Amino acid sequence: MIPAKSFIQATQSLGFGLYTGVPCSYLTSFINYVIDSPSLRYVGAANEGDAVAIASGAELAGVPSIVMFQNSGLGNAVNPLTSLNQIFKIPILIIVTWRGQPDGAKDEPQHQLMGQITPQLLELMQIPWEYFPTEVDEIQPTLERAVQIMRNDKTPYALVMKKGSVESCSLNSNLQVKSYLLTATSANLKPESSFSRHEMLKTIQTTIQNNDILLATTGYCGRELYAIEDNQNQFYMVGSMGCVSSLGLGIAISKPQQRVIVLDGDGAAIMRLGALATIGYERPANLMHILLDNQCHESTGGQATVSHSIDFSAIASACGYEKVACINTPDELENYLKSSSEELTFLHIKIKSGIPEKIPRPQITPPEVAQRLRQFLQTQ
Repeated sequence: MIPAKSFIQATQSLGFGLYTGVPCSYLTSFINYVIDSPSLRYVGAANEGDAVAIASGAELAGVPSIVMFQNSGLGNAVNPLTSLNQIFKIPILIIVTWRGQPDGAKDEPQHQLMGQITPQLLELMQIPWEYFPTEVDEIQPTLERAVQIMRNDKTPYALVMKKGSVESCSLNSNLQVKSYLLTATSANLKPESSFSRHEMLKTIQTTIQNNDILLATTGYCGRELYAIEDNQNQFYMVGSMGCVSSLGLGIAISKPQQRVIVLDGDGAAIMRLGALATIGYERPANLMHILLDNQCHESTGGQATVSHSIDFSAIASACGYEKVACINTPDELENYLKSSSEELTFLHIKIKSGIPEKIPRPQITPPEVAQRLRQFLQTQ
């Protein structure tokens, strides 16, 4: 058994600066210590997949990050771990607790199957792993092995934590309560749009500043953005559906002086709607979340989403976004993009369906996109 302080200070010495995840009783001491630390940042995520995306955004922005959750939530993280981290080559350190360990202490029945397959699941995802250290003199060698593999292979690395690995550590800080006013303006949104995604993306590209970051959600959004003009400040999400806003949160927290613009879709946003709650609580002033809503999954055949029955603006406002607006025209969008307001912003834009003919796929590979963005962020 080790003190939480010993492990966390060792990670700090290696450059890790952000922790995110979902609580587990095995992790209580770690989470408490990080929350109490003035030099570390803890972001409580709505689910494990969101935590992976938050940590990945921070890593792209130059802040090595650690994700913590219990193995029962490992399934929630499979999608971004396999289609974001492994595909874009984004290394993060994972601490996953081993609930339901077959030869361990008796646990609740819901942990039984996942307990049996946790190591195999990591191996299936091609994530190298080892057991979490339980002796102080094991901490540094364990972390150095992890960092070396992460640096060389650009892959996540997992530490599987058994029960009783960390000494108790109480929490001395109180949760910071952030008050806000509801600002939703959904009544101003027209029921139908006369403008396409292409027109809105072109407006965004021609209006933003050169050092702004553009993150495009899964599907046609990234492909259209690339087709209009490919730039080093752009990230084209593939897979990891619904994770782009959490990726943006990780970047925005790590680069507070740089504007981060998330281009989301209605289907993707609905898939991980809990991310809005985390973003609204963290409230980075440099994040602008733009939802392009065509009420369908266009890139998979045009199947309808349920966005026609959702008031996204009211949801964003209730989650803590400080500025919320409904946009109907490219001119309105341009005005918001040109404003110097330093508030977490949510813009809901209804768009008509349809894509340009012969829209190309990006010729730049996902790892190249990620590395290019890393380098861009380092120069800002």
